[in-house]
Amino acid sequence: MRRRSVLPPTLGATFTVRAATAAGVGRGRAAAADLHRPFHGVRSLTPQTTPLHRVFALASRLRPGQLIGGATAMRVWGYPVPGSWKVTDDIDVVVATDAVRPRTRGVRSRRLATGRAQLWWIGRVPVVDPITALFLCVASFTDDELVVALDALVTTADNYPGLRADRPLHTVEEIDQRLRHWGRFAGCARVRAALPAVRAAVESPKETETRLLLVAAGLPEPVVQHEIRRDGVIIARSDLAYPELRIAVEYEGDGHRTDRDQWRRDIQRQRELEDTGWIVIRVTQLDLDDGGRMLLDRIRRAIASRS
Repeated sequence: MRRRSVLPPTLGATFTVRAATAAGVGRGRAAAADLHRPFHGVRSLTPQTTPLHRVFALASRLRPGQLIGGATAMRVWGYPVPGSWKVTDDIDVVVATDAVRPRTRGVRSRRLATGRAQLWWIGRVPVVDPITALFLCVASFTDDELVVALDALVTTADNYPGLRADRPLHTVEEIDQRLRHWGRFAGCARVRAALPAVRAAVESPKETETRLLLVAAGLPEPVVQHEIRRDGVIIARSDLAYPELRIAVEYEGDGHRTDRDQWRRDIQRQRELEDTGWIVIRVTQLDLDDGGRMLLDRIRRAIASRS
């Protein structure tokens, strides 16, 4: 069997056929069966097993004026997007009005007026800024999903799951300014209507979902990330709280269950809060799955007990 030639290391793990040719790789080697073909004109040493890997592969063939956008950009930044992200999903690309649209299978492209998007680089991936990404896909969000995404856009928390640490930090005022700059687009009125419900410092999508559930049921809006003190010292920070009633509502994700040390800290913190007279209500996904009926009843009883 004829031994295949070694590819130049400068090409990296994913490269275009054009780049290979420029590096002196023959057409036959670029067409060899040991190379994967994630997109037309792109070759890879390994298969793309995750959606993010496919985005990185596509980035190698994007031309100036072509940026990752929409829901794909939201996911690349790490923001919450409804539904699962599958390796077979089309990749959203936005194109400047004077640029060529990418025409290859697996890509969904649209034009965007000059000046609407800000260019960011995540590694070698050109991507639109988070506000633009949300505006481009907001029409597919429910009202609650929109508030979840907006909370994530403005959060100052450094432990929000999935968010890239190098993301730009946004404010409600900045989003409002961008709305005025963009003018009319699909979903603009819903974004504007959702802004008063946005809260900074939220630490997870489930915190937002729980808060919206309580408000929709007619309960008072809880305070987000309330610091609880004893003798002037912070002993806990509650996801959601009714400080004047000393009621804390804590969402427990799977990490709280599978991380032994976290689980022990949670129990210790609950005991400390209860020792100081707080009622601690722990929430799981099961509470949200059934529409929150039992959870809402529990919170109402807790509120009534303090009246």
